[in-house]
Amino acid sequence: MNDLIRIGSETAKGGFVNEKAIAKKFDNWKEDKEAQKWLKIMGYNLNEIEKVEAVILHGYKTDVQIKVTITLKEAISVQNLSIKKANNDADYNQIDKRWVKNYIELWSIPENIVNLLEIFCGKISPKQLLREEKITKQKYESLRDKRRFFVDEFENRDKKLLIDFFKKNKLLVITDIIKGRGQFAADWILVTRYDKKKDETSWVLADINKAMSIFGEGEVKISPRGSISIGRITLQRKGGDGGRETGNMIQFKIKPCNLFKY
Repeated sequence: MNDLIRIGSETAKGGFVNEKAIAKKFDNWKEDKEAQKWLKIMGYNLNEIEKVEAVILHGYKTDVQIKVTITLKEAISVQNLSIKKANNDADYNQIDKRWVKNYIELWSIPENIVNLLEIFCGKISPKQLLREEKITKQKYESLRDKRRFFVDEFENRDKKLLIDFFKKNKLLVITDIIKGRGQFAADWILVTRYDKKKDETSWVLADINKAMSIFGEGEVKISPRGSISIGRITLQRKGGDGGRETGNMIQFKIKPCNLFKY
């Protein structure tokens, strides 16, 4: 492990893939080898720690976070961890989901981009556009999914508007969806991957800025499936939910196991 990039990974016996088990390991840091390694990666000298308390946070981001309070001999330090569980290297993990309207203020999204995003996710349906004569019947019939538009089904000028917006705001978007804002912004991301056959858990703990750099690396472009790729992050319609309206939200997804490659 290179301390300069503040990232470390290892494999340990047993399973500790959920947030409760991870919080318990921090609380039991004096005897727990993984917790000791995590604290060292974070830059702490174990001899200077008097107490560690971990609390699971809900409702501040769409992912699960753990707030770790480290009481040192001369100070108190707080670290927020974003927890990600993956079953295999191919697994995608949702990192943020909201209605389009909830992103408007965050990123100062202009009205024309809001409109395109709501068409993309189905908040504004193709049927509505057809009724309002904003698309032709031929266009409606050509859609792969009559509930929404894929980005590659937009007119070229609209594709460019969407891609240009996310290119311009790439760093802001990545920061908000991976790190978050305010007192509960994540400082670290901890990814766990459990192998049931071997009864082993592989883990990687990365400084959140390093994680943003890794997941944000690459172009902003239309993905092969008609969504938007922002580096290694995918922006897509949420879908699912048994056809309920919440399927028309947008979500951002990553492959957490990408961190194991660094």
